Amino acid sequence: MFKGLTPINYNGREVWPLVEGGKGVAATNHASAGAWAAAGGIGTVSAVNADSYDAEGKIIPQIYSALTRRERHEELVHYAIEGAVTQVKKAFEIAGGKGAVNINVLWEMGGAQRILHGVLERTRGMVAGVTCGAGMPYKLSEITASYGVSYLPIVSSGRAFRALWKRAYSKASEWLAAVVYEDPWLAGGHNGLSNAEDPLVPQDPYPRVRDLRATMREGGISDDVPIVMAGGVWYLRDWSDWIDNPELGKIAFQFGTRPLLTRESPIPEEWKNALMTLEEGDVLLHRFSPTGFYSSAVRNPFLRHLEARSERQIAYSTEHAGDHVFQLDVGVKGKNFWVTRNDLLRAREWFGLGFTSALKTPDNTLVFVGEEEKGVIRKDQADCMGCLSQCQFSSWADSETNSTGRLADPRSFCIQKTLQDIAHGGPVEENLMFAGHGAYQFKRDPFYSNGFVPTVKQLVDRILTGD
Repeated sequence: MFKGLTPINYNGREVWPLVEGGKGVAATNHASAGAWAAAGGIGTVSAVNADSYDAEGKIIPQIYSALTRRERHEELVHYAIEGAVTQVKKAFEIAGGKGAVNINVLWEMGGAQRILHGVLERTRGMVAGVTCGAGMPYKLSEITASYGVSYLPIVSSGRAFRALWKRAYSKASEWLAAVVYEDPWLAGGHNGLSNAEDPLVPQDPYPRVRDLRATMREGGISDDVPIVMAGGVWYLRDWSDWIDNPELGKIAFQFGTRPLLTRESPIPEEWKNALMTLEEGDVLLHRFSPTGFYSSAVRNPFLRHLEARSERQIAYSTEHAGDHVFQLDVGVKGKNFWVTRNDLLRAREWFGLGFTSALKTPDNTLVFVGEEEKGVIRKDQADCMGCLSQCQFSSWADSETNSTGRLADPRSFCIQKTLQDIAHGGPVEENLMFAGHGAYQFKRDPFYSNGFVPTVKQLVDRILTGD
């Protein structure tokens, strides 16, 4: 047992202060979460468009047949509730009364509040807590408390938690089980960088977590309510000065990337194999997500393609503004685009390379793509089923108008499509592959030598030694 690490009291039972990160669409399911709980930790089922199964145990494809976005959105909410309920019940059974089972939701997912109500209503007594981030989930405490379930907000600063606490959480303080600090420069998936923070200049997490604890103390929150360090956690030995540290209070640790490579992990073998090849720096903090948030994913050909698409971009004006601009004919009926001479030359070069379609962005720029790529973008936008509360790619919004009021942004992508595809066997090179920035450790850590893939129990036991 690693020196100083002791169990924590969570929902009336002792568990290891080890939390499985709940990873997006089908990347964390009942098998991994149930096994993590059975090993004595806190397992986390992803309740984001989770899988359901038929009578033979095969995954039921999520097929959207409705004609309108609003109707497809209703189909999505139905799939999400049914899938998450199925996953929770299976995880709870696997756990066998050990550890605890949480669910993870994204506050910015489409229909988040309805889905949370639907899942918690049908899984009473099974879900210990709800972790929730990707936005400011003010109503999280109110919803979970109404079902007698704890909540664990995910924040990236003391400032964010202060806003949540003052506006809502102080009214349901008894149900606050922990606060998850998700480091915006180290964690995989969507990251909580503010406009005041530089994505290229990482900050030391220690003073940020210390400030978070100070904020919690200002609100009268006991030091026994853990802060869960999430992002960049691989070896506990690297965090020894955080354990039993009076400045920080009780600390737990979340593991998001390491559980991807276990026998119970539901991700396909191709994805698991790809994790073993990563080098330091292969995970990119980028801003292509249709959520508008920064996110971290493997810089594979899919991500490099998005980078290249945005580089084929020029600013334009719809009015002639002097001799220094030139008219660019991109075949848009009734539209005149005026650009600088340099951009005119760049556009002609891209045309010569086959990027003959110019798509407008919300920022008065044009991005140049090939005809086939244009078709894919337009189809994906048209097929939108409202998986996010607001989507920059399709302009969908959870509102009466069902629109953000902004032009759909062709520089982004359909996140539901690519995450469903990679989770269910699609090519890893052609889809978004989320991972934390420490994923390169798979290749270096002797635990995984000779292609060894542990069970969840073996992984938890290994983590408990400090390695």
